[in-house]
Amino acid sequence: MQPGIVGIVDFGSYLPGEPVGPEFFRDESDEGKAADPLADLPLFRVPPARHHVAPDEQAAGMIAEAARPLFERLGRDPADSVDVLITNVLLPDELFTGIGARAAHALGCSPEWIVDLHNGGCASFMYMLKLAQKIMADGSARTALVANVQNSAGQVFAQSEVRKEAHAAYPGDGCGVAYLTVDGGSPVLGVRTRNIPAHALDLGLETPDGRKYWEPGTGQMDIRFHPDKTTEIMERGNTLVPELVQKLCADLGEPPSAIDVLVTNQPNRIFLKNWSEALGLAPERHLDTFDHLGNLYGAAVPITLDRAARAGRLRDGDLVMMAGFAHAGDFAAAGALRWSAR
Repeated sequence: MQPGIVGIVDFGSYLPGEPVGPEFFRDESDEGKAADPLADLPLFRVPPARHHVAPDEQAAGMIAEAARPLFERLGRDPADSVDVLITNVLLPDELFTGIGARAAHALGCSPEWIVDLHNGGCASFMYMLKLAQKIMADGSARTALVANVQNSAGQVFAQSEVRKEAHAAYPGDGCGVAYLTVDGGSPVLGVRTRNIPAHALDLGLETPDGRKYWEPGTGQMDIRFHPDKTTEIMERGNTLVPELVQKLCADLGEPPSAIDVLVTNQPNRIFLKNWSEALGLAPERHLDTFDHLGNLYGAAVPITLDRAARAGRLRDGDLVMMAGFAHAGDFAAAGALRWSAR
């Protein structure tokens, strides 16, 4: 069968619970302490809101909640409309069977391909697009659902001790999905990826007693960068995203100035500002949901695009660039699509 062009037909998203304000992270023991001099500066201020998963909420259910309205809008039954299901879940709540099969069961579908992609982090959405393209290249699969779940805010960063840490107030939870078909939707023009495995050593889980995360012990698990490499990690993040975007633009024969809409992962306002400036793009062309939803990790790109599409911020023919870097800089990706409003 002649291979076709894979396109994104629609996006979907799900946000758990009610918004959580910054007061959730304040510690009464901090009363009377000197205020952080950076806390009120716009680039450093914590987001006013974010969402947290409920204690019993599972990733498969979040995927189903994000995808069902999408299929309803399209008038499609998931049972016969998903050949490929690819998931990326930041904090897998099922270690042995994976999340994909459970999500498929919740949606009532039986894809030929179910792939739980655990690497890629904040840049995994573009990575999943590339993988879906490869799987669908021979024409044997013609539809795919890709899903990003960020679920660590309400499970790791909301713990009683961890929530007192400065970094705990930035993440938020949510799920973003995209539905792809061959010869339909907004065509995916290209995807660039870059792996730098040595940098994977600079981020990891941390427990006060040094135990493995599944072992019994004392103290709460946290996620931290290597303390001696914070500046280096910031430099990586500042350069990796613009570099990948520029290379992908070169692949497409377009200058970065041709980008109509840029959507990236959103660790903080500093990265958002630096990336748009490095690419020479006006801030209004770089869309984000940071102030409303916090750092959504890998889910930021599909959730932001879903909200932008619903708000009419994507115009027919727009060159939409998606990009991000993962973890401490061990992976980065950029993807482009030509938006079709049909």
